Amino acid sequence: MPNKTAETQTEAVEQTPVHVDHLIANGELAAENAWCVSYDEDTLPEQRPAFVPLALWQANQDDDELAPLLTSDTELTAELAKQLGSSAAVAIDFPAFTDGRGYSIARLLRERYDYRGEVRAVGDVLVDQLDYMRRCGFSAMALRDDQHPDDALRALSFISVRYQPDVEERQALFERRLATRD
Repeated sequence: MPNKTAETQTEAVEQTPVHVDHLIANGELAAENAWCVSYDEDTLPEQRPAFVPLALWQANQDDDELAPLLTSDTELTAELAKQLGSSAAVAIDFPAFTDGRGYSIARLLRERYDYRGEVRAVGDVLVDQLDYMRRCGFSAMALRDDQHPDDALRALSFISVRYQPDVEERQALFERRLATRD
């Protein structure tokens, strides 16, 4: 029989809003991170402002101190994207650094649905992922506790030329070079 006390403690930890100390926003270390992340699908957190699960946010869209938290398995439809457009920020959860579905959600929000607000990566966010996240449309990344912010800033400036297009640079390097010859 499973240990009920251990299961209850694990659930309590998951329900507690998470506040990350190190936030990279627009390529810089943010002076502060006012937003917490709540994974509790049933109850609004007392701490505000907060990212909350999508269904909870949809039920409380009139609260300006709440923003949606999208799980990596969220199906981003045109209807949902239209709803998200009313929010100043959207958080996308990375449950594990090996789960890349959040990249696709961010890229769709930016390119297909023209979302202009903050797109924040939360969860298992590592320094090694930051450049890719930015290229997919993330404007803010909440680092996992064991990730050092100075390493994150170096990682964001390490690559100066990219061959492939991304949400910031729509042309591949060869296209940019061809354009300068004309």
